[in-house]
Amino acid sequence: MSAAGGAKAIIAALAANAGIALAKFVGFLFTGSSSMLAESVHSLADTSNQGLLLLGRKTSRRKPTAEHPFGYGRDRFFYSFVVALLLFSLGSVFALYEGIHKIQHPEPLHNVVAAVAILVVAIALEGYSFRTAIKESAQLKGELSWWRYVRQAKAPELPVVLLEDTGALVGLVLALGGVGLTLLTGDPVWDGVGTVCIGALLGAIAIVLIVETKSLLIGEGATREVLDEIIGELCGGRVETVIHIRTQYLGPDELLVAAKIGLSPSLSVADVAAEIDAAEARVRAQVPAARLIYLEPDLERTRAVTR
Repeated sequence: MSAAGGAKAIIAALAANAGIALAKFVGFLFTGSSSMLAESVHSLADTSNQGLLLLGRKTSRRKPTAEHPFGYGRDRFFYSFVVALLLFSLGSVFALYEGIHKIQHPEPLHNVVAAVAILVVAIALEGYSFRTAIKESAQLKGELSWWRYVRQAKAPELPVVLLEDTGALVGLVLALGGVGLTLLTGDPVWDGVGTVCIGALLGAIAIVLIVETKSLLIGEGATREVLDEIIGELCGGRVETVIHIRTQYLGPDELLVAAKIGLSPSLSVADVAAEIDAAEARVRAQVPAARLIYLEPDLERTRAVTR
């Protein structure tokens, strides 16, 4: 993901959610709708989330220090994990609580037509944010399905924005349905039902994000395809085999590669050094994210690669 592309999607989402949150809260004040209140909190949480994603991108660019010799690339994973937790706590739990309360103690709505109008405008604004995220993600997704892209992406921001925007759009439709059914039937319980559905939706999305960002945070290795590319490039020149290899993403665009490579025992020290340099160059040319490569020469003992 290009730095500009990811930031564009985040900023578009931040601007849209800030405006939507304000509009929804005004709608709640006029109508008393729990769906509107739940959606207001949802959009406020999303706005805060985009701010955290931008903060993570900024702090991850700090230079390595003695205490953090591999840099701060994982800041982007950490703040994405915090976003997932906020979406669950501020969005899902609050909406479920408010919805159950409204079902148990229904209250009549006021100015329902105004609420519907606000929700329609919010859908349009959220659609713009979603369209931007789809456009920015499409070039990175390639032939992967959207689900596999969310599962495999190492840069967490776009998948987070995609899932947030998807949840926001569906949540708006649910809120519109709850308010609309209340208007048609005169029964305010439907507003509470819509709110509970919003809470359940946000909870499901938050759990997916928590699982995926936790995996990145504790350390993911290269995918099978990338690992095969690395091994293929290492086995060139006079490198006879890869005996042992480990990889881990230190950040979305920085992959650590550590491997033990089998060389002929007849090589001199100078030849070994030259082969290691050549192998590193081949890997970096094929996999630019492999910025840190540590190769240990050894005598070939087995053809089996330990990954």
